[in-house]
Amino acid sequence: MNLLLQTTQHNLQGQIAVTGSKSETNRLLLLKALFPNITLTNTSNSDDSEVMQKALVGNDEIVDIHHAGTAMRFLTAYFAVNEGRDVVMTGSGRMQERPIKILVEALAQLGVEISYENEVGYPPIKIKGKKVTASKVTLAADVSSQYISALLLVASKLENGLELTLEGEITSIPYIKMTLALLNDLDIQTSFEGNVIKVYPKENVASKEMVVESDWSSASYFFSLVALADTASITLTSYKENSLQGDSELVSLYEKLGVKTTFQNNKMTLVKQENFKYETVNFELNNTPDIAQTIVVTCLGLGIGCHLTGLHTLKIKETDRLEALRIELTKLGANISVTNDSLTLTASENINHNVKIATYNDHRMAMAFAPLALKVPIIIEDAGVVSKSYPDFWNDLKALNFQISEL
Repeated sequence: MNLLLQTTQHNLQGQIAVTGSKSETNRLLLLKALFPNITLTNTSNSDDSEVMQKALVGNDEIVDIHHAGTAMRFLTAYFAVNEGRDVVMTGSGRMQERPIKILVEALAQLGVEISYENEVGYPPIKIKGKKVTASKVTLAADVSSQYISALLLVASKLENGLELTLEGEITSIPYIKMTLALLNDLDIQTSFEGNVIKVYPKENVASKEMVVESDWSSASYFFSLVALADTASITLTSYKENSLQGDSELVSLYEKLGVKTTFQNNKMTLVKQENFKYETVNFELNNTPDIAQTIVVTCLGLGIGCHLTGLHTLKIKETDRLEALRIELTKLGANISVTNDSLTLTASENINHNVKIATYNDHRMAMAFAPLALKVPIIIEDAGVVSKSYPDFWNDLKALNFQISEL
């Protein structure tokens, strides 16, 4: 499905209900599988969370998680410590190109047996679930925080808990802290001192309702819309000012792009600042790499430059996001350069019209480029890919009077 996006509406007003955070939901789904007496509300309706839920409640010998990278990492750890359960975990063609070796080797330190079905280091993998008594693991921390969170989520169910020593610069620390905070909410004892994280064993937890906060990554596209509109005030539900989600850094980042954020009654209102003086921005996004695409597109639309660093994890996402951004932004007339961990956009005033944006099976490519429709008509190819994290996205844009037609 290819969509043509355009609008004559430059005064954006409205209230949008964004569903629960995919990051929180997938962590809590796994914890609920370990501790069935907890209940969850406001969970994400994303494809990734549905895949995660299906795998956790099913009994299939082959578990296909499609494009869901979080599910691949979290479920690898879950099935590895699920005594007596043997599964083969696989996914899409792109998933079979995304590395899993660091996590597999970490689990091997705990005595878990995992083998590769095809290429060493990549899915599909065959997991023989077993009872784990070992408790010490050393793990490279500079590739993906999801490897770390995968181990932490299952750690309290290990007979002797887990002591995890991290090597190298720790990436995406907010996501690690989110995992630990959710464990703490269930009265599971943890510590994070220096480069060592400990999770103590806990056989059972008290019954509790866990409410998932709405997704901050999904909110990023509305920050971009407000920044690019002539005037705008958009309210989003349900958000907390003191969030567990790392992408809540959007508030301070977009303040430098002319967006003011206020919180009241679990709602967040984004307002375009009048007469804002724009200038080139330099952002270090090691803790929030998922919003890099949104930010660079915003800067293109505003006609300003940006230099974004800390982006090394983007090369192993749904696509090589840095290369994808270089290709698609160049189509629009941008002057952009990328390295293995950074992106630089030169300020320019002109944006090419009616450009077809390829999405590379990447939900964030589709949604990050959509706000440019406030500046020029734009075509989003394979627009249905947004269902991976935000199935209602196009309908929510229509509610803001965007004209969206299928080609």
